Amino acid sequence: MRPWIPLLCFALAAPVLLAAPAQVPSSATTAAPPPVPADVPLLAPVVVSGVVTGPGLWKVSRDGHVLWVLGTLSPLPGHMQWESHEVQQVLAQSQQVLLEPKIRLKADIGFFGKLFLLPSAYGARKNPDGKTLDQVMDAPTYARWLALKKQYIGDDRGIERWRPLFAAQELYRKALKANGLSGDGGVPGAVAALAKRDGVAETPVEYRVEIKQPRAALKAFKVAAPSDLECFSRTLDSIEHDLPAMTARANAWATGDLQALRQLPDSHRRDACIAAITSAGFAHQLGFDDVPAQLQAAWLAAARKALVDDASSFALLPMDELLSPTGYIAKLKAQGYAVEPPIGLDDAPAASGGAAPVSAGSAAR
Repeated sequence: MRPWIPLLCFALAAPVLLAAPAQVPSSATTAAPPPVPADVPLLAPVVVSGVVTGPGLWKVSRDGHVLWVLGTLSPLPGHMQWESHEVQQVLAQSQQVLLEPKIRLKADIGFFGKLFLLPSAYGARKNPDGKTLDQVMDAPTYARWLALKKQYIGDDRGIERWRPLFAAQELYRKALKANGLSGDGGVPGAVAALAKRDGVAETPVEYRVEIKQPRAALKAFKVAAPSDLECFSRTLDSIEHDLPAMTARANAWATGDLQALRQLPDSHRRDACIAAITSAGFAHQLGFDDVPAQLQAAWLAAARKALVDDASSFALLPMDELLSPTGYIAKLKAQGYAVEPPIGLDDAPAASGGAAPVSAGSAAR
């Protein structure tokens, strides 16, 4: 991976450049985070560990061709070992695996280009004019930052010169780790290992953005700063108030409790941080301003192709796109594909329509 790309793209919690953001109402980036339900524990929630099976699979089908979909989530328990016999059975009979949709940047700058751009890239991580965090935000917000920084990062003076966007991501990463959570729980890696074992091809689903003038792109990033403070504030909210709910969501995924997962709130921190990039002045120049629509189009096209070419295929997709009444799976259902949710998920908005929940384990035999 080119060394300056993570700084420009702001890789969020997932180990990809930019995973598909859930489509939320435009007010989601400005409204206060949703309240935590009364039944979610507020003190030191226990994180699931050990061997877990995770959620069941969605089944999308047409004309005898089937696409099985596993919903992914971030964060997940950091010490779990995911083992799904259902996924193993499906993968063994699949012809391909559709990976999660993401942005892929291309910038052909060569070796010397890397050397010249690297200092500028790291400069893009810092606040303009050498300002520190206390100089770019109000005192109450900075006080919240200091308290959380002391708890999760410690005495790091260098981060005080980072842009709020990058400082927020580092704080969030450290907070997840301290609370027994991880970005993806090792699920994509486990699926990749199973696919390799069974000789199943992995198919990237990508929206490619070509950076023809990397130096100009970095300059545009510095000049037209992202909306850092919304992402920063939402991250502080998540760490201060939403960790119990995040832990509960992670546990619900690990134990396959999709009903609980659908009812638990999401802070939309990630959407606020993605919006900080896509709404910035340089976004249109780089092709970032229409990311959600482009990623959705790329995945739907790949799914439709798989449902024509393959008798059986498998896909990874963010859980929100499976549970949402306007998500990717709902779009396929509206286009005439049969969609069946996993056993245990009743009246699913995105997958209702008369079909009984199925078990891939029995259907794949």
